[in-house]
Amino acid sequence: MMASSQGVAMHLLLKPLDRRLSVEAGANLLGALQQGQVPISYSCMAGRCGTCQCRVLEGDVETTDGQRRQSIDKEPLTVLACQTRLLSACTIELPDSADVVVHPARVFKATVAGLESLTHDIRRLLLRPSKPLAFSPGQCVQIQFAPDHVRPYSMAGLPGDELLEFHVRVVPNGRVSGYIDRQLRVGDPVKVSGPLGSAYLRHASTSPLLCVAGGTGLAPVLSILRGAVALAMPNPIHVYFGVRSPEDTYGMAWLEAIKKGHPRLTLHTVVANDGHASKHRVGHVTDAVAADHLDLGGWRAYFCGSPPMVEAATAVARHRGINPQHIYADAFYAQSS
Repeated sequence: MMASSQGVAMHLLLKPLDRRLSVEAGANLLGALQQGQVPISYSCMAGRCGTCQCRVLEGDVETTDGQRRQSIDKEPLTVLACQTRLLSACTIELPDSADVVVHPARVFKATVAGLESLTHDIRRLLLRPSKPLAFSPGQCVQIQFAPDHVRPYSMAGLPGDELLEFHVRVVPNGRVSGYIDRQLRVGDPVKVSGPLGSAYLRHASTSPLLCVAGGTGLAPVLSILRGAVALAMPNPIHVYFGVRSPEDTYGMAWLEAIKKGHPRLTLHTVVANDGHASKHRVGHVTDAVAADHLDLGGWRAYFCGSPPMVEAATAVARHRGINPQHIYADAFYAQSS
């Protein structure tokens, strides 16, 4: 199939939706899907998490590393939507869109309503939005604290809460987290845009849920768990909270309160270093998951935290039989400045 010239309008056929979009040659596939309000899961936007994987059934595409690919003899090509440019009319097969929710992104003002320390390096940030924010439990927003101080953070609460809650890890020499820790004050205005992210609660499924949180990855997991309780979901839920040392542990009172509201929730706290076996499990959180679950076929998984933890948890989950399309990851990639 001959590639179209840059800027020329062409058609994008989406399977199994049987929907057509008009896009320009050279357009980013994920951007085209978002502009067309097509349900598609995505997370890091950098080609590392693999969340936006889909298949090219027909057409000519190019990945951001400069590799040009064509479907040949109807053999589908697996690509990441965020890393793919459309060079011709294409037919794209999307993952199962059941239970995918799209909330239109909005930009609004908010005011800092609270700042408190949860651990030696984690701060709880509360914002009072100027208008309600519709989002799914587990999603995040982009917060602009100053013109050059912008970062994404995940909500820990639920839509409808009076305040938006975030957990911020103060990174050594971190420009934005340092600003939040040392300069941000109650009453300061901020700009919020979102919601964003695909690692949100799929409430239509009754499958068992595996939730793995590392550090401040607990924030979106708390949101997911609170959502499951609010919706009276009957699913068995196994939660693994991994931290580096005992002093990094936080939020246990919140987790215990959620456990009381969901009788089928099992909670595991796993400490990597200097742990005490009489108080909690010791080792890597992904090793604990692997030891407890030999068969995860039919489960759904939510992984939130550092990229190494998310990647290791994903490998365990896939090895234990979880469908890759049912792994929802929110990897907290470090910012370059």
